[in-house]
Amino acid sequence: MNMEQQNQQPEIVVPEAEDFLPLLGTDHIELIVGNAKQSAYYYMQAWGFKPHAFKGLETGNKESVSYVLRQDKITLVLTTPLVADGPLNDHLNRHGDGVKAVALWVDDAEKSWKETTSRGAVSVFAPETREDSHGKVVLSGIETYGDTIHVFVERKDYKGVFLPGYQPWAPKGNVEPVGLKYIDHMVGNVGWGEMNTWCQFYAKVMGFAQLVSFDDKDISTEYTALMSKVMSNGNGRIKFPINEPAEGRKKSQIEEYIDFYQGAGVQHIAVATDNIIETVTELQRRGIEFLQVPSTYYETVLDRVGEIDEDLAPLSDLGILIDRDDEGYLLQIFTKPVVDRPTMFFEIIQRKGAQSFGKGNFKALFEAIEREQSLRGTL
Repeated sequence: MNMEQQNQQPEIVVPEAEDFLPLLGTDHIELIVGNAKQSAYYYMQAWGFKPHAFKGLETGNKESVSYVLRQDKITLVLTTPLVADGPLNDHLNRHGDGVKAVALWVDDAEKSWKETTSRGAVSVFAPETREDSHGKVVLSGIETYGDTIHVFVERKDYKGVFLPGYQPWAPKGNVEPVGLKYIDHMVGNVGWGEMNTWCQFYAKVMGFAQLVSFDDKDISTEYTALMSKVMSNGNGRIKFPINEPAEGRKKSQIEEYIDFYQGAGVQHIAVATDNIIETVTELQRRGIEFLQVPSTYYETVLDRVGEIDEDLAPLSDLGILIDRDDEGYLLQIFTKPVVDRPTMFFEIIQRKGAQSFGKGNFKALFEAIEREQSLRGTL
């Protein structure tokens, strides 16, 4: 993976961030899943991720199997245990399918580990060098919320397909991308009273700054509420909103997540597109299910957000939401959970200048989530 391949979304400047690591972008996201072979087929055929690399019995790996998929700048790693016991099985038993590692691309994995652990991060593993005939990669890891970890990946001296131990993987069959470009942000759900703790972690340990804050007055419906703060690194390529529950009359989506995930974890992955209408049309054609807001949302949305480039009719037909900030506007839509437990889902986002996160859509969106919770009997 060369530097050009790994380049991320356009930078924004977050002057309050110390950026002492620094972070160059999201290297990959690793999910622990119950059946990596079948999960890979789902992400290939439904989401348009192309097969890229493989590690398993055929490569001498006896404990687990991993499939690497890629679409533009987004790399997913799907890992399944091959043995009965061990940490991968523990992760599956507790959480179901979900994100284990958010891997961050850095120039110096040893420095990143030393900088973060010296500021209080708990080490998962110290810097280690992995080599093969294509060069070397240095990796290190720290704990974050729940059982989620950050892996620092230094790959400037590596020319191989993904990481040492992986081989190219190109099964027969046609895979067509759907226009996903890069990871815009990743959202973590944490428990009661833990949001500020983890925001302080990202500020102190990783040099992030707070971009925006939402309280329960911003994010509430008749029944439920939550609070959220968005943390960003200095170049804006890594943005982590952190959610916690707030008091409401019924069980919030954050509480439902924590109940079924049995703790804190990654709630959703926001992926960017340059044409959300085309992307969502194709995803729906392939069977991806999205949350739907009432059609009345579109009767007044342009009064709120002003003129946009797109026709409203296809946005309304697809259920795509619109919001505006001082820099421009954005278009966004959220899938229903993509795993069996009501935990992880995806957001599709197209930014037309806006740097915000759709505050004007929160009420309609969370009411749509509550309708799904009601169907599940968990509201």
